Amino acid sequence: MRKSMSWDTLITPLRFGQEHLDVTESETRSEFQRDYDRIVFSPPFRRLQNKTQVFPLPGSIFVHNRLTHSMEVACVGRSIAREAAAALKRKYAAEPWVGKLDAAGEIVAAACLAHDMGNPPFGHSGEKAISSFFSEGPGRTLRDSLTPEQWADLTHFEGNANAFRLLTHRFLGRRPGGFALTYSTLASIVKYPYASLLATHGHPKFGFFTSETADFERVASRTGLLRLSAPGEAPAYARHPLVFIVEAADDICYEIMDIEDAHKLGLLSTESVISLFLQFFDPDHRRRKMESLEHVDDPNEKIAYLRASIIGVLVERCAETFVENEEAILSGKFQGPLLNHISETERQAYKACERLSWDRIYCAPDVVDIELAGNRIISFLMEKVIDAVLHPELNYSRLLLAKIPKQYEKTHTSLYGKLLAAVDYISGMTDVYALDLYRQLNGMSLKINN
Repeated sequence: MRKSMSWDTLITPLRFGQEHLDVTESETRSEFQRDYDRIVFSPPFRRLQNKTQVFPLPGSIFVHNRLTHSMEVACVGRSIAREAAAALKRKYAAEPWVGKLDAAGEIVAAACLAHDMGNPPFGHSGEKAISSFFSEGPGRTLRDSLTPEQWADLTHFEGNANAFRLLTHRFLGRRPGGFALTYSTLASIVKYPYASLLATHGHPKFGFFTSETADFERVASRTGLLRLSAPGEAPAYARHPLVFIVEAADDICYEIMDIEDAHKLGLLSTESVISLFLQFFDPDHRRRKMESLEHVDDPNEKIAYLRASIIGVLVERCAETFVENEEAILSGKFQGPLLNHISETERQAYKACERLSWDRIYCAPDVVDIELAGNRIISFLMEKVIDAVLHPELNYSRLLLAKIPKQYEKTHTSLYGKLLAAVDYISGMTDVYALDLYRQLNGMSLKINN
């Protein structure tokens, strides 16, 4: 059994579902840039503009949605990867494959763009609502009709696993390979490369549904990921090394940007955020930052200036940490996110941001209201759509099924396939569409002319 992964196989331009085609590198666009462009121009990516990040979608004050968040994550991830790759190229200068490291930034940027594409409406409350429908709601009656693996998929529904399905599954009428992305980009999206049976209630995360197990194992084989589980056991693999960079970029953006959004909305004072953000700098740099702030009058610009400086520092620290721990990462022994291993000053400042977010942001009334409403809407839609796919002969079911796009396999021969079709449909909705459908099915948006 291999004891370490190799960049030579981890970075490959081969495409999922198009292995039979020759790869001919363009002079203007690499295969990984094609991945990035393919994601940007896709409908599921565009729909992220109407999916909640944390705060309600903007009114007079613009806050982040899933689309703007994903674009910022791609920028930060690309910067971390490029810095790390530059250092690794010096380390591996004598290796014939060293030029492959130039693609690290492109791969990470594409993976960052796609990492939230499987998330349902209404943020993490949407994920919980789908899981709870099966574990606590009407879906409990289906347990004995599913395998343990299938039941674990549904009761631990995970947006990251759903992203892998969205990108690789051949929906009806689509080409083989789904988006036909490169194996390296697909591997770099999967944060939790193990089956749902290995998820726990304390850490209900996994990387691929039972329906995509063989597909992920193809990705793992092509990129040379280390298998951690024994043959015959539920599959578990070491992460593709670039996943650590995708995760770090995501963590940096949602934590720092959530605080900036909270400040714009008046949940946090300018003074408290400045005090918090200055903790990322040593005394000398802190003094210089304070001097610079004296020349800025706009409170939002003060926070934006510090936010940009913090992201710059964290990009450097994460790149340094990745390079310092590269051997442990390649051997599958590195534990936890990169941000847990950066230098003490920045690590403690980041933890202070996390504490503030839990104390003041995620429990804010507007955020809780969205979670409550989202839970109600998703639970209702799950009940109606699943009842329709299970009983298509009923008149109400026939009417509702007519609204579901043909790409979803609502007439699948297996119960599991029918349930996944319902989940595919609902998880792909925007917040606005889910709310509109909820109102329609409740007769709340019916227009009748006098």
